[in-house]
This record gives sequence, structure tokens and C-alpha cells, in this order.
Amino acid sequence: MKPFTYVRADSITSAVNTMATTPGAKFLGGGTNLVDLIRAGVEHPNTLIDITHLPLTGIAELPTGAVRIGALAKNSHAAAHPLIRTRYPVVTQAILAGASGQLRNMATVGGNLLQRTRCHYFYDTATPCNKRTPGEGCAALNGYNRNHAVLGTSDHCIATHPSDMCVALTALDAVVETEGPTGKRRIPVRDFHQPPGDTPDVETALRPGELITAVELPPLPAAKNSRYRKVRDRASYAFALVSTAVALTVEDGRVGDVHIALGGVATHPWRAQTAETALKGAPATEATFREAAEAELSTAITRPDNDFKVPLAIRTLTATLAGLV
Repeated sequence: MKPFTYVRADSITSAVNTMATTPGAKFLGGGTNLVDLIRAGVEHPNTLIDITHLPLTGIAELPTGAVRIGALAKNSHAAAHPLIRTRYPVVTQAILAGASGQLRNMATVGGNLLQRTRCHYFYDTATPCNKRTPGEGCAALNGYNRNHAVLGTSDHCIATHPSDMCVALTALDAVVETEGPTGKRRIPVRDFHQPPGDTPDVETALRPGELITAVELPPLPAAKNSRYRKVRDRASYAFALVSTAVALTVEDGRVGDVHIALGGVATHPWRAQTAETALKGAPATEATFREAAEAELSTAITRPDNDFKVPLAIRTLTATLAGLV
């Protein structure tokens, strides 16, 4: 492991200022992903800025009816909180599906937003990876790509985004709050994660030195009738082959409000806008749900090892929608 300097931040301002003035620095929260990456030789920080003592752990209702989750709230605490369990069950279900209890007790909500891909070529420093080293090439394009993305890909990267929680946040129109050298920002979560395009190493909309301080969930009535469904190779501690986050209201047999996001199939948490548009005002039937799911997956670009993901995603989304009627 490369030697590094350890700094403990005592305020948000000091954390941001240290990051802005220290080349090669990284924020350290729960460390459940970052420490793995350092050990694997993928990340090489010169300095780790410990932010675990900052006052960013609270979960509270805002005057608007929204719920604000501090970036340093543990995943286990967020999943168990009464406001999340009752108003946004899809978030609780996604977090509980995401990792073992031990990891959920360490991992933070802000860190979950910054998870890096679990592509085996990304972790294998002996193979080319544009996400790890820009311009090096993508070994997955013509390699073993069973776990890779079929939506949002480019000629430079087909790595799948790993987070379960972020799929639920994307479906619910959550907002990411940040603080950086130029002040505070609010970033819609659907704009937070970047598709690979020509720069797969640029994964988020964060600016240099910015720190995630909170996630805000809007007051969304449909969220009370929501579900996260994850299809994986084994029952626990495995990344999604396909996942869906759905919030739905039905009025007089027709779809009212609908929010859908997909995981396991895309390079970033995938908001299923085509399916949503097709469903609004349509009959709430299994046939309609299937047609919408097929329309959403119609632009998928598959490879020999991952072409099964398209029919699997269609079936998973159809069943999840039907289960909420």
C-alpha cells in the first residue's frame, strides 16, 4: 500500500479547504469501498481526510415535508429510520438488499453515492480500463461481460453502476446537497451520476473539492406505494443482474403517478423515462406494464454474455409494477 497522510477534519469548511489545497486527497467516511480500492492498487491517495466526526449524521423532516438524510448517516440507520420506512419503503428495501449487515453498519449514505464500479477489469490493474486510466482501452468490450451494462454504454466503457440505494433515489427524484470552495449546491440525483461517453473516468457531477453533505427526498405521495426488486446470482451479498425501483399510484384502474428506475443494466442509475411516459394515464394491467418495459429496453445494446439482461429486466419491471396495483 502506498504511504499516505491522515488528516482529521473538525468542520465542513476545514474539510473542503483541505481537499481544495491538497493534491491527491480523498475524503474518508465509512471507507467500505475506498479502502478496498486502495488495497487493490486502483486508488492512490496522497492524503485521507477523515470526515467521520462532522455533524452530518442526522435524518429529519423539513418544513416542506421533504426528508433530509445527512451524508454521514450509516446505511443501516437510514434504512431503519421511521421516516424512511414509512414514507419511502423503496429506499429501505434497496439499502437492505445492498450489502451485509456489517457493511451497512459502516457504509454512509454519501459514500454510497460515490461507489465505483465492481467491473473485474477495473479492479484488475493488469488489464486496460478507461475508467481507471483514461485512454488505456476497455477490456470488457471484447472480454467477459456478463455483469456489464446494456443501457447508457459507450465505445469507451460498459461498466455497470453498483449501487442499489442510488437506483431508489433516482426513482424518487432525490436531490444531492454539496458544499465546496465556491459554496453550496443542490444537484438532482438523476444528473449526479454521469454516463461514460468519451470520459468514463468522470463519474459524477461533483466539482473539485466538493463534499456531499446530505440527500433530500421530496414529499412524494407515490413513494408510500413503492418497491425495490433485485435479481442476483445468490440471495445475499451480490450485485444486481437486474433491479427495479418503482413508485406507483393507480386511480380508477389507470396509472396516475409513476416513478421508475433500473439498476444492474446501466452505466449509471437509469431513470426509465420512456416507460413512465408510456404508463401515465394507461390501464394498470400486466399487458400495459410489459409494453412499457419493452419500450424502455428497446435501445439496449447487448453483448454475447449479457444479452439475457434485456428479457430479465422486462420481466422484473413488469412483475414489480403488477405487484403494486
